[in-house]
Amino acid sequence: MARAKVAAIPIPAGQLDPHRIVESMMTSTPEKPEAPVAEGQAAPAPAAGPAAAEPEVVPTLSFRTVARSLLKHVTRDRIITLLLGCISIGALFLVWYLGTKYRFEFYIRFKNVPTPAEVFHQLTQVGLSNKYLVNIAISVRRILTGFFIAIAIGVPLGLLIGKYERVRDLCMPCVEILRPIPAIAWVPMSIMLWPNNEAAIVFITFIGAFFPILLNTIHGVHSLDGVLVRAGRCLGANEAQLFWNVILPGSLPHIFTGLAVGMGVAWVSLIAAEMISGQFGVGYFTWEAYSLVDYPAIMLGMITIGVLGLACSGVIRLVGYFLMPWLSYAPGGNR
Repeated sequence: MARAKVAAIPIPAGQLDPHRIVESMMTSTPEKPEAPVAEGQAAPAPAAGPAAAEPEVVPTLSFRTVARSLLKHVTRDRIITLLLGCISIGALFLVWYLGTKYRFEFYIRFKNVPTPAEVFHQLTQVGLSNKYLVNIAISVRRILTGFFIAIAIGVPLGLLIGKYERVRDLCMPCVEILRPIPAIAWVPMSIMLWPNNEAAIVFITFIGAFFPILLNTIHGVHSLDGVLVRAGRCLGANEAQLFWNVILPGSLPHIFTGLAVGMGVAWVSLIAAEMISGQFGVGYFTWEAYSLVDYPAIMLGMITIGVLGLACSGVIRLVGYFLMPWLSYAPGGNR
């Protein structure tokens, strides 16, 4: 039977205080027993110091790791949302297919509407040339230029109008006069104001996106809980910190609603401007097809406009999802 080792704790003479004895027993660490060494076997080498530690292993990124991280975001709710969206779009194309196949005529006439197969054939023909892609690129450049200018002006101005009463009294009468004017009515004036058609079309796109962004930003500031503003002031925040840390984050949901609405109105304004005074773009492509009585090209232009608008709205929602992660935990969120 192995005998247990007893660790002797040295106690100085004349200091037999029991409390000190207990403290010494608590702080003392017994020596680690050495493992027995067999005959003919070399003694183990002493443990290396901190300098001889093992090198740090850098994790590698594999395809399996990436696939697992992506699968974590695939939830049941998102799959159902995707399926319902596919059913909705499929139902739209089904109505189009059945109406053109059987030439349905009852107040709504599908007699001259091209079939999906004819539009797809038109896409394969147009896709071989650069004209179609160049028109898409020019329209996207125009929409992004006008939209970002509307954001740069509409969001700060909306925050100021919503926060300060005097700024609201100064700017809102002018806004209410200009807001009811449709973007298409600005086409003749913009041609007279700007030196070329490109600047005029960007201006019309800006007009279409500006007012929804401005009004939704103002509404977001007005909907902000006043307790948050007073709490920020009590914590010593100045006006700039109050805008950046309280008012802007609290108004972001309404701002992104304005961005989504403004993007849709901007596409409507852009297509109207390109049809009237443009020489390139998806709107000009669609109007040219109408002038040439090319019905499949007309449908192709309309579908292209819808797909581009859907993509822009999806990007806005995605950016809002990353900038406002707390909305996932709000009532009606996906968590």
